[in-house]
Amino acid sequence: MYKFFLVAFIALFLSSCGDKKSSNEKHLPDSSGNLNSVSVVVENEMWTSGVGEAIRGVLATVVDGLPQDEPMFSMSQIPPSVFSGFVTKNRTVLKIEKHKDSGVSIIDDVYAKPQRVVLVRGRNKADIVDQMNAHSEKIINAFLSAELTEKQRRISLSLHKDKTIEEKLGLTIKFPSAYRIAKEENNFFWIRKDINTGSMNFTLYELPYEAIKSNDSMVKQIIKIRDSVNKNMIPGPTENAYMVTEKAYTPFHFKTVIDQKPVLETKGVWDMENAFMGGPFINYVIEDKVNNRWVVMEGFVFAPSVEKRDYMFELEAIATSIKIK
Repeated sequence: MYKFFLVAFIALFLSSCGDKKSSNEKHLPDSSGNLNSVSVVVENEMWTSGVGEAIRGVLATVVDGLPQDEPMFSMSQIPPSVFSGFVTKNRTVLKIEKHKDSGVSIIDDVYAKPQRVVLVRGRNKADIVDQMNAHSEKIINAFLSAELTEKQRRISLSLHKDKTIEEKLGLTIKFPSAYRIAKEENNFFWIRKDINTGSMNFTLYELPYEAIKSNDSMVKQIIKIRDSVNKNMIPGPTENAYMVTEKAYTPFHFKTVIDQKPVLETKGVWDMENAFMGGPFINYVIEDKVNNRWVVMEGFVFAPSVEKRDYMFELEAIATSIKIK
């Protein structure tokens, strides 16, 4: 009997310690910071050397598909000696350290929550540069995934409640209540939001499965389809104006996944025939074999004379929230 109570006491003690640890973890302060902005914790001397060049070469990679060059991430450099207090609460942090063990580590919720910290270590400057370059894709994806999750969390705070899209297209998509349905016709939806310098837009529709053939010309097929659909469904500012893919910019094409389904992703620049309008677009063609169709979501922005990275990032966050029934 004594042994039974002793074992029970030890189990209860360990359990309470575990609960205390979990409780402490939950009491991390809230993180802060602008989207797609990374705090770079590195010595001043390294920031002005080849290490800084390597960091900027990775984080300031140009975003594909924009009319003007824009960096993937904005950066603020912070010396380790002042990295304390509220400064540590930024949501995305890149830390650079000299260390006998080289490598790249990704750690969540270190100083705040949610937070993504990428730690890059090297024996010397040359080794740190090598680590940055060798793991550049890993570093970028770590920050991008964290920012996408955060953007979708913010979107979820004030969702558009209309159920028409779900009823007609058999899918759900999360977008802010600031957007409105500008057009609904034959299972085609045009949704838009006014911004200070123009508008943010996305369209949703479906295509029969045989509309796109799986071959080397898939990009050309997608461009031809988007030009045809947009010409017929998106009105221009004048009667004879219509949207087309800008021929001076070669579109970028990728394969990705949304809702565990294969996706053809195309980024490029649109132009308005017979009108002075244009901007970036991102087109997702989702393979929905179960329903024998393709689901298309395309986002495009009209915002002359301002940076468009964050606008397009919002449209990407909306697109990747799609769930097909």
